[in-house]
Amino acid sequence: MADKAQDPEELPHEAPGLRKIIHVDMDAFFASVEQRDDPELRGKPVAVGGSGGRGVVAAASYEARKFGVRSAMPSVTAKRLCPDLIFVKHRFDAYKEASRQIRAIFEHHTPHVEPLSLDEAYLDVTEDRLGIGSATRIAELIRQEIRAKTKLTASAGVSYNKFLAKLASDQNKPDGMCVIRPGQGADFVAGLPIRRFHGVGPKAEEKMKRLGIETGADLVTKDIAFLKTNFGSFADYLYRAARGIDLRPVRAHRVRKSVGGERTFSEDISSGSALRETLYNTIDYVWESIERTKARGRTVTLKVKFNDFKSMTRSKSVTHWIETKKEWSEISRELLEEALPLPMPIRLMGLTLSNLDHGDEEEQEADSAQLSLL
Repeated sequence: MADKAQDPEELPHEAPGLRKIIHVDMDAFFASVEQRDDPELRGKPVAVGGSGGRGVVAAASYEARKFGVRSAMPSVTAKRLCPDLIFVKHRFDAYKEASRQIRAIFEHHTPHVEPLSLDEAYLDVTEDRLGIGSATRIAELIRQEIRAKTKLTASAGVSYNKFLAKLASDQNKPDGMCVIRPGQGADFVAGLPIRRFHGVGPKAEEKMKRLGIETGADLVTKDIAFLKTNFGSFADYLYRAARGIDLRPVRAHRVRKSVGGERTFSEDISSGSALRETLYNTIDYVWESIERTKARGRTVTLKVKFNDFKSMTRSKSVTHWIETKKEWSEISRELLEEALPLPMPIRLMGLTLSNLDHGDEEEQEADSAQLSLL
C-alpha cells in the first residue's frame, strides 16, 4: 500500500522512467478562495456559479459536496439537494492572483513545473533547487508555504511518475498527502475502483462493469486487443494505467502550437443551458491565458468528448489575428450553437486558439490547460 509518511527512496538518476514527481492539487480552489475572502461563507455550503434557472455549478465547497453538489450540475438541482446552498459569482481575478502566488512557491523549489490549470500542477523534483533531495519533504514544505502565504489548503501526491502522483494527490483529500514509492505502483492501482482512473466517467464505469471490470486488478487481466475492441484509442492509456506505467516527462517549456483549456465533468452534461454556461467559463479562462502569453492566432476550435469516448471538433479560421475577447467569444459561441443539439451527453469540453504567430521566439511556455474545478 501507499506510504503516507515515509520518504520515497532516492531514485537513481539513470533509472529509465523513474523520477521524483509531485502532483499538487488545491482543495475546492474557487470555492475555497471565496470562503477565505468572505468570513461569512466559512464552514457553509458554497457553490461558484449562477443561481438562476439556467445556472450551472462551476465549483463547490466540501460542505456542499457532502450533499451531492458537484461541478457542471444545474443550479436548480444543486439547490434541491442542498437548500442552504449559497451561490457566489466567479471572480477570476482573485483565482488568478492566488494561482500566481502558488506558482511562485512551486518555482522556488524547481524550474520543472507543468501547470494543468489554475489550481493544479506537476513538479519534477528529481533535482530540486534547494538541494533538499526528498520529494516527500518538498511536498510537505510546499503545502505549508501555500497555507502560510495564501491561507488555502492543498493536497499532494508523490510518486515516480505523473499518473501515480495524480492518483496519490486525490487519495487523502482534502488537505492531505500520499506517497506511492517505486515498487508499489501496480499494487496501489490494483486496489482502486475503476472510477478513480483519470478519464473514466460514469458512463465508462458503467460499461466497464458490464464487461466485468470494477477495479484495477480486473483491468490488468484484459489484454490490449480486448481493450481496443471495447474502448478504441482509450485502450493504450488503460493498458498502461492498469500497470502503473507512465513515462511522460514533466513538460515545463515547449513550443506552443495552441493556447487552450478543457474541462472534464464529474457528471455528463447535455442540456443547452449547461453547455453554454460551461462554454462561458471556458471562454474567460482561456482568454486569460491568451492575454498572459500575448498569443495571436487565427483559428478557434471547439472540442467535445461524448460519453462513449468519441470526440467532435468544430473550427473556424479568419484571415486576421484574433486580438479581442469580444471576437474570441463570438466565434466560440458560434461554434457551439452550430453543433447544438448534440447527439449525446458529453464528458469534456475544450476551446483552443491555434494557427499562432510565434514571432521571433524559439521557445514559448505551453499554456494548454485542463480546468480542474471538481
